[in-house]
Amino acid sequence: MAMSSPAAQAPITDVCPSVEAMEARVARFRALLPTDDYVDAAIPGCERSTFRVLGQQPGAPLAAEGFHMNLVCCEPGKSAPLHNHLTQEVFVALSGRWQVFWGPTGERSVKLERWDTISIPAGVSRGFRNVGDEPAWLMGMASGADPGMINWPAPVRAAAAAAGVTLP
Repeated sequence: MAMSSPAAQAPITDVCPSVEAMEARVARFRALLPTDDYVDAAIPGCERSTFRVLGQQPGAPLAAEGFHMNLVCCEPGKSAPLHNHLTQEVFVALSGRWQVFWGPTGERSVKLERWDTISIPAGVSRGFRNVGDEPAWLMGMASGADPGMINWPAPVRAAAAAAGVTLP
């Protein structure tokens, strides 16, 4: 029987970046601007504001390797439509109540309260909806070098086309 090697540990170092160096690694919320590259947000019922925080620059103010993070705000009843990534995606309810749905037609769902977190495996179609009574915030994190390779099922594509929205 082969013996497994112990897990690697991070070494304790004397690395101590300056305040200025660390300040360059801060994304100030007040300076974030909503991104306009989530074209599905133009589908009626899917209007939302998405603020990219971590990911590939220049689209995200902070660079990150292997994952991306967005903040999403939407009014009650609004959603991100059913879509699919080649990557894992994690949602954290920051405020309000959210329904996260999944499956080929979005037939399964759970409700998230503030601070609840769900992890959606790569390849599973997913979406989310604000089911509370007021505007609410959700954090979305996706793994991988390019989680932007989104696809939408035929009914979402049809709704987009009916609204004059062209999905890639």
